[in-house]
Amino acid sequence: MSNSEAPNDIQLRVYTDKEWDDIINYEEINPWMIPLPKYDVWRCPKCKRIFVFEDNNDVPIMIYNLDKNNT
Repeated sequence: MSNSEAPNDIQLRVYTDKEWDDIINYEEINPWMIPLPKYDVWRCPKCKRIFVFEDNNDVPIMIYNLDKNNT
């Protein structure tokens, strides 16, 4: 899995509700001023697992598997 292409379908921009609330409460919003989200979230295109990374760490802090009962 790689996010080296830009844009790509692997890396997702996911903000917590608090992060997004802080962003929309800026007096003026310019695209270059929007900070990256706290967590880096990747989705595997094959297995659909979600990997959550924090603080530029290469090891995910959480991995979510697709529930096969709900597919």
